[in-house]
Amino acid sequence: MMKPALCLLIFFCVIFLLPPATVNAQQQPNIKISFINYAGNQPLVPDSLYANCWKENYSVSRLKYYISNIALQTSNQKWNAEQNSYHLVDESDSLSKNFSFYLPSGNYTTLSFLIGVDSLKNVSGAQTGALDPLNSMFWTWNSGYIMFKMEGTSPQSAAVNNKIEYHIGGFSGVDNAVKKIRLQLAGIPVAINNKSITEIIIRANIDKLWNAATVLKITETPVCTIPGPLAGRIAANYTTMFDVLKIVQR
Repeated sequence: MMKPALCLLIFFCVIFLLPPATVNAQQQPNIKISFINYAGNQPLVPDSLYANCWKENYSVSRLKYYISNIALQTSNQKWNAEQNSYHLVDESDSLSKNFSFYLPSGNYTTLSFLIGVDSLKNVSGAQTGALDPLNSMFWTWNSGYIMFKMEGTSPQSAAVNNKIEYHIGGFSGVDNAVKKIRLQLAGIPVAINNKSITEIIIRANIDKLWNAATVLKITETPVCTIPGPLAGRIAANYTTMFDVLKIVQR
């Protein structure tokens, strides 16, 4: 029979030799990305009346866009990415406008993400969650996802019922409307760790949609709902919509 002292010694040896257990707290979200949609210098209110830079009046009844492939760069040039990074920001759903995940501790300088859905997911068959076709952001397996959707009305629109309707998509070749955004976080690196939650608040200002790389006037182009050169030019415009409004650490 094994002596009690020897049993105890073996027990402690086994305990110390076992690999450390994963600490769930270390994987808890420590970064939050939030989006606030703006029209000019004020937060967007659906169905309210605004004027663009061309003095055209308009209101927005629906605004949705995909944010995907989120990654942050450390001060030593290493990129850390969110896993399974696909989000649908929907102005009508406040919960959709912020999401949290875990990042390794470090000093971060740059935020990167795509406006849209990468080509792999466009051809991967039926999806779930943010990529579910039931979200009304999917055309066909050939045309893929709608990357950006804005609908509303304008007295300057010659379309039926004075509608404005921009459904921007296309994921391959010259019709690729997926755009990469890269934003500097601050003048100094932002420290992200497991002791606090860092919230990066991003402003998406639809006022920039009307006049950036391409002049977009409601009187001339109230509707764009198919992939093609025009959709690509509008996509180039909305890449200028985004900037870091503020960073909060709690």
